[in-house]
Amino acid sequence: MPLDPHAVTTYWLEHAWLGTHVEPGVALDVTADGRVAALRTGAATPPPGAEVLRGLTLPGLANAHSHAFHRALRGTVQVGSGTFWTWRDFMYKAAQKLTPDTYFALGRAVYAEMALAGITNVGEFHYVHHAPGGVPYSDPNAMGEALIEAAAAAGIRITLLDTAYLAAGFGDAPNAHQLRFSDGTADAWAERVSALKPRGHALIGAAIHSVRAVPADQLATVARWAEERRAPLHVHLSEQTAENEACRAAHGRTPTQLLADHGVLGPRTTGVHNTHLTDADIALLGGTTTGTCMCPTTERDLADGIGPAVRLQHAGSPLSLGSDSHAVIDLLEEARAMELNQRLSSRTRGHWTANALLTAATEDGHAALGRSDAGRLEAGALADFTTVALDSVRTAGTLPRLGAETAVFAATAADVRHTVVGGRHVVRDGHHTLVEDVPSALADAIAALRS
Repeated sequence: MPLDPHAVTTYWLEHAWLGTHVEPGVALDVTADGRVAALRTGAATPPPGAEVLRGLTLPGLANAHSHAFHRALRGTVQVGSGTFWTWRDFMYKAAQKLTPDTYFALGRAVYAEMALAGITNVGEFHYVHHAPGGVPYSDPNAMGEALIEAAAAAGIRITLLDTAYLAAGFGDAPNAHQLRFSDGTADAWAERVSALKPRGHALIGAAIHSVRAVPADQLATVARWAEERRAPLHVHLSEQTAENEACRAAHGRTPTQLLADHGVLGPRTTGVHNTHLTDADIALLGGTTTGTCMCPTTERDLADGIGPAVRLQHAGSPLSLGSDSHAVIDLLEEARAMELNQRLSSRTRGHWTANALLTAATEDGHAALGRSDAGRLEAGALADFTTVALDSVRTAGTLPRLGAETAVFAATAADVRHTVVGGRHVVRDGHHTLVEDVPSALADAIAALRS
């Protein structure tokens, strides 16, 4: 039976974060097409028939930077010491085991873990395109399609940031591991990715893996593809000092300046990490309103450094957050870590308010993924939201009016009780409604990559 287009579901939110403050007793009407029809404050008790969400309800969280298959590395790459570059060897080995079927299974489990953490939208920075050796699958987009279907099966939205990855370094051909990632040229990349089509839960965006992985004379091709479609464009930027040094040696300028010279920067572009920047780089990124996606748990796990997020935002670069390599999947922790990292490096407190950190985790994150209609609890927005318990061992005893501070500085992903996407309960009372046993799904999918 088709859905009644006029049907409305009412959710009663015991406490709701409305961007600037926490409001008690909010009724939210949701249409059959998954949007907020109306929001009413002052609802002291649940309206008859309403779905009751006790705790603090936030807009759905946006994970603006994900590599789904890196979830298989959790624990393994924390053994001993090493560097980013030795970590990369473990990553290559995991990537070699992926097939469209195993990537669907892993992606479904990882995205279900995200839903359990209150994430309703993920930006998947996707570069494992072909079979080992670089041979295209019969469907050249089989791997990307597997991720799109995995997000649907887990009940969340995805922006597939299909990634151009063409070189091992400045002037170097892809190595044996990287052949899976490469289309050969940016033109061939553009031809392949143009066959991917958006759908209800999925948008198609673009990514430049890094300035070392896309030759300078091909950067504009990727930027032009995104510009013509008004699609998000993401790029790993200055994550490592070695990348900066190699770029200066090859081109006599910083990676940020190189991207600017080839038309990559702009309001639909997001630089991921943006860790090791010059004053001129910060001015360029802010002046073009190029976004910054910080991934603090990965940046500290890999000992990358603490990026100048405060200065970037003050210069005009909007901030978003990502879990990147999935050392943990917890956007509340990412928000907390961004502030606490800055406190450690500056020895001062309060660089961002809790409201500002939640905005980075919600509205600005969704905008970085091409969804300006998400990340707010208001009429017309997508009905994507998540509820954090205020009675767990981490949150009990706090004042509800300080719910934003509690969520950012005390709560974790384990405190998420409900996640609603498009008006549909994906997580109810801490249990995923579509993936019956998420831990087993993760364990099985990861074991398949180790066999």
